[in-house]
Amino acid sequence: MLAASCGAFANVETSAIAAGEPVELEDGSPFAAEALLQLEEGWAVAVEPGTGNLLITEKGGTAKYFDPRAGTAKDVTGLPEVAYGGQGGLGDVEFGPDYANSGTVYISWAKPDEGEATRAAAGMGTLSCDEQACAITDFRQIWQQSVAIQSFGHFSHRIAFSPDGSHLFISSGDRMQQDPAQDNSNNLGTVVRLNLDGTPAAGNPFADAGGATAEIWSYGQRNMLGLDFDATGQLWALEHGPRGGDELNMVEPGNNYGWPVRSYGENYNGDPIEDHSADDGFVKPAIYWNPVIAPGGMTFYDGDMFADWQGQLLVANLGSQSIVRIATDAESGSATEEARYAFPRRLRGIAVADDGALWVVEDGGEGRLLRLTPAGE
Repeated sequence: MLAASCGAFANVETSAIAAGEPVELEDGSPFAAEALLQLEEGWAVAVEPGTGNLLITEKGGTAKYFDPRAGTAKDVTGLPEVAYGGQGGLGDVEFGPDYANSGTVYISWAKPDEGEATRAAAGMGTLSCDEQACAITDFRQIWQQSVAIQSFGHFSHRIAFSPDGSHLFISSGDRMQQDPAQDNSNNLGTVVRLNLDGTPAAGNPFADAGGATAEIWSYGQRNMLGLDFDATGQLWALEHGPRGGDELNMVEPGNNYGWPVRSYGENYNGDPIEDHSADDGFVKPAIYWNPVIAPGGMTFYDGDMFADWQGQLLVANLGSQSIVRIATDAESGSATEEARYAFPRRLRGIAVADDGALWVVEDGGEGRLLRLTPAGE
């Protein structure tokens, strides 16, 4: 296990790559793409309310605060120590619902535990910047997976806030253990619903059980790397299947989505998993993919630049190196893939800018921050 952390506040400023460096896309792409910042294993991107600046996490345990207008990126200190390896490292980032008043940001990460064990965890702190650098102060852990596992896979740890800003949702992966996703004595393979301080929220479907069970909002889920609310206030989760069977689910309280008992994929060793059937007792995905798209992150579009896409889901994909555009229907719990747009590299994160452009984070050690605008404009 490798661990990385940011130490004391440092006066460090890094420069963006050549401003507006064009990125070549396939003919007919709806996007004009430019690369604005070099990243080291970028993982997630969030848009700061009020400024439009970006906070970007990097898997190895670092983060950058990027000002698109100035073209500068400041290193961020005060981050937690991470368990780095496999799928583990620094994870998601979101500005808190009350950020304008509190400066609170939420970050998830893979946390080292005893021996070689790890857990997904989430915490909160206050972001402050001066002319040279940024720091997260008073950072504290507020949640973790209830079981430490000797695995560097399936942390999930995506973060979303309810539209009214009163609840924190976190995807908690099955850690490649499968069976715990059907055992609600732990919180693996679940979406949890918490108060903003990380305590279990009142009204959860298993609240009376106490402990980790009281956190659970939904279960029977595998490795959810997309989590977001649509314009109607409905929560959706996007998860990796095993060999085949990536799926998008409409997340509702108490629902069991069937993993690992049912899946539209099969185990990596070739052992079959039964497909869903009408009478299997599990909630079916809104849409699934064979072959897989291998999603990296997702966002519901709410901007003006791509006006025809208003309210649709945009997914940044790793394996298929694409952005998939999906129309969802919360009334029926169904979804339809509308289009797929190819990119030259794996995509990890995606967010909507204040002006309606898209921010996309490429995956890997030589990934970049891309800004996408309509082609031909």
